Amino acid sequence: MPIGYLVTVTLIAVCTLSALIPPRRPRLLAVAGFRLGLAINELPAVAFVWLLASTLLAFAQGDIATAGGWSVFGLAVLTACGLAVIAWRGARTGAAVDRALDRGLGPGWRDAIDPRLAAGLRDGIPLGRALLAPFSVRRHDVEKTADIAYGPAGERNLLDLYRPRSGAPTGPTLIHLHGGGFTGGRKDHQALPLLYRLAGQGWVCVSANYRLRPEAGFPDHLVDYKKVIAWVREHGREYGADPSQIFAAGTSAGGHMAAMAGLTPGDPRFQPGFEHVDTSVSAVICLNAYYGPLDDGKEVPSSPEACIRRDAPPVFIAHGDSDTLVPVEDVRRFAERLALTSSAPTVYAELPGAQHAFDLFSSPRFETVVNAVEAFTAWVRSTQTETRGR
Repeated sequence: MPIGYLVTVTLIAVCTLSALIPPRRPRLLAVAGFRLGLAINELPAVAFVWLLASTLLAFAQGDIATAGGWSVFGLAVLTACGLAVIAWRGARTGAAVDRALDRGLGPGWRDAIDPRLAAGLRDGIPLGRALLAPFSVRRHDVEKTADIAYGPAGERNLLDLYRPRSGAPTGPTLIHLHGGGFTGGRKDHQALPLLYRLAGQGWVCVSANYRLRPEAGFPDHLVDYKKVIAWVREHGREYGADPSQIFAAGTSAGGHMAAMAGLTPGDPRFQPGFEHVDTSVSAVICLNAYYGPLDDGKEVPSSPEACIRRDAPPVFIAHGDSDTLVPVEDVRRFAERLALTSSAPTVYAELPGAQHAFDLFSSPRFETVVNAVEAFTAWVRSTQTETRGR
């Protein structure tokens, strides 16, 4: 029995199965399945290359000459078929986001985009980089300024700022907060392909830490998000940001806060000490976000669902239909309620086969989502500029 080959194939097979059929219950098993399958679900090509190299090496060394070796090879073939299914599901992302944009923004939405913004949009994805260098997200044309204080809470109130190295004229601002179940995570870990892409297109992107549990609770996390908005309003122009065009974004727990920030502009309950600051945003972008309550026993609402309003800003939601940490059924309900109530568009993209935290890698799936986010924000910027000009 070729032990080394067996260990390699078994490991890839278990991770592939976790990605193909992620367990949902009990919670502990769901979390384990999520962790095992996450990387392969986004990067099946990398796993296939690893599997193929191991198989070729096993043949070269004569390890397949036994019955045990052939059985391991059979498992490798089955695993390769599973990886092909995972890749096929990821390839359907483009059609899913196109349908979501058409449904949310209406027929002919592309015609409403300013030609200057439309010229910078990307239809395809850098497939070679997405397949061969999915961990490489940095760009030479983007400058990062790290650890700027926006509040008094030390490390938890620091932000990183991404902007064009060329010193381009003032551009719109994206604020992104990370996920981590309100108990962990950091500002330089998630959605980096999105931050670098937009910064390379002239945006100023902000990624911030915030206070975490158990030291902090709701509404402290949301207060911190609004403090970042207030910081951009006050200091954004010093870094080339346009404080009048702020887009709130977040991943998982950060998406919860982005939605809450977009749905509670100027609410003094969440702006202690800076009640006078305009904390409204142009639009909201939520990636695999949670929309339920935080159940802290507070009298103020702690869920985006409880804050849905008619004058909500446009919202872009991307969520995987295989998410085992935040069930897709809950997200559909929130998106439907928001679309029925809000006078602004709600774009809900349900991603085939996507798990939680799909924004960790520069994968073909997330690169496609980034394209959709860029198109959505271009539409928002174009239509809001037109409205202001009337």
